[in-house]
Amino acid sequence: MPIEITRLFDFPYYQLEKYNLDAALVTKYDGEWVKTSTKEYLDKANALSRALLKLGVKKNDKIAVISSTNRTEWNITDIGILQTGAQNIPIYPTISAEDYEYVLNHSESIYCFVSDSEVLAKVNAIKSKTSLKEVFCFDHIEGCKHYSELFELGKDLDNQPELDQRKSEVLYTDLATIIYTSGTTGKPKGVMLSHKNIVSNALDSDPRLPLIDGETRILSFLPICHIFERLLIYLYQYAGCTVYYAEGLDKIGDNIKEVQPHMMSVVPRLLEKLYDKIYAKGGELTGIKKALFYWAVEIGEKYEPYEANGWWYEFKLKIARKLIFSKWQEALGGNLGTMVSGSAALNPRLARIFCAAGMYVMEGYGLTETSPVVAVNMYKDKMFKIGAVGKPIRNVEVTIAEDGEILIKGPNVMMGYYKDPEKTKSVMTGDHFHTGDKGEIDSEGFLKITGRKKEMFKTSGGKYVIPTLLENILKESQFIEQIMVIGEGEKMPAALIQPNFDFIKEWAKRKNATIGNSDQEIIKNPEVIQRIQKDIDKCNKNFGKWEQIKRFELTPDVWSIDGGHLTPTMKMKRAVIKEIYKDLYDKIYSN
Repeated sequence: MPIEITRLFDFPYYQLEKYNLDAALVTKYDGEWVKTSTKEYLDKANALSRALLKLGVKKNDKIAVISSTNRTEWNITDIGILQTGAQNIPIYPTISAEDYEYVLNHSESIYCFVSDSEVLAKVNAIKSKTSLKEVFCFDHIEGCKHYSELFELGKDLDNQPELDQRKSEVLYTDLATIIYTSGTTGKPKGVMLSHKNIVSNALDSDPRLPLIDGETRILSFLPICHIFERLLIYLYQYAGCTVYYAEGLDKIGDNIKEVQPHMMSVVPRLLEKLYDKIYAKGGELTGIKKALFYWAVEIGEKYEPYEANGWWYEFKLKIARKLIFSKWQEALGGNLGTMVSGSAALNPRLARIFCAAGMYVMEGYGLTETSPVVAVNMYKDKMFKIGAVGKPIRNVEVTIAEDGEILIKGPNVMMGYYKDPEKTKSVMTGDHFHTGDKGEIDSEGFLKITGRKKEMFKTSGGKYVIPTLLENILKESQFIEQIMVIGEGEKMPAALIQPNFDFIKEWAKRKNATIGNSDQEIIKNPEVIQRIQKDIDKCNKNFGKWEQIKRFELTPDVWSIDGGHLTPTMKMKRAVIKEIYKDLYDKIYSN
């Protein structure tokens, strides 16, 4: 009988006993995919654990891991750290050196593993202001110890009994990791998650994923330092999946073709990019092929699950799949049946189109504080609804408070914020965690997110506006990539909009319209402004007069993590965006 999983490091041992994969984790080095078997994975993790003990690592010590990309070394290091009773402190690679300093000091990390020279340079810049004893690198870099030196140090089995003792002392309820959420304001908060939090969430989420035990190929590219992807990696190990790590977002298209995955997790932003590329290619077609392409897209936009549109629609969909959508599947490897979407609201139009194409997008909902999964869609058993984030997973209780806030209770709710009992107290009522999100549960038990409690604002007329309701509808426009509704304390709601420059260029080419070559020219083009106004007007019909967007301004650049507009999990930093575009804000409200 397979071992019982109660600690995070039990997952690979379970996999070894049940599946013993030749390719558990696969990473590309120098253009070649390199497979690591379950046994090699554990052998290296155990050697690393023995080395850490020899370095004097004690129970509850903190060890940081910072990697620019997902890679096999991350998992080996993770298990190696956890087996000693120490905690893994994953850090987002893209945050500033100053934030590295804050997290390393706040967590009191004593060792740090980094992936490459770029991350190493940021750590070295602040190392002297921290308690770090040593930094180890996954890449071979002159002047930095390679992490394989720890395998050599831990090669001898003389302290294996000590490691076995340490492992046996790690309890289900013990702290496993502290994840610093970047947040949209202020300093990062350290979310304390126990082995119980994450293990229970993985096992309770398992029934929702269409994994074929021991056979499913996964492509992973969302940052493993974020709990969403990390949770899934443990879950994939439990199901005996082979996990391929993508080289990076810029190589995702090539990697999908090479790996031919059955499943992957995504964020809406990636789906938008994939769709835009497919749509642009469709625009290059001519004659009957082009007409068929746009016909298929139109069919896709009307998709409803479980044949709800009737036999005539299903007949047309069958033809569209055979003639057009099969090519989309081919471009994405040919085997991709399911994508799990999280982190931000998914545009229902995108969900419909990809589902129509036979690549089902299952939207879910969760937070770092809930380890993270609260609810997720699943196609079988009629547990899928477009526009909802699914039904709550087993053992997780969702309550809607009187003011509409979503409250969560279950074994997945965090231990609290590290070194901040006051902040912890502010988000807990008994066993219930206050998410800060507003939502509703429909008559069939599906959870729908309706907005963010903190983001609701009042206009100067005293009327409430929920910006996310407007934003989610307007994100369905192919002309709009990002939108932030503004107007707190002002006479009317308005919006700052980052246009979808790639799509607009393609649209202009099809219309033979001259809109200019640069993004600066595009945002000033009357035809572009008029077309976006059309979508604003359409959206406004769904809202009361006090909620309607009366004016908007287009921003000249792409909102990004590096530009400071977005958090590492692609959420808008509203205060920052407002400050960056203060001139546009003033232009809107000065008249």
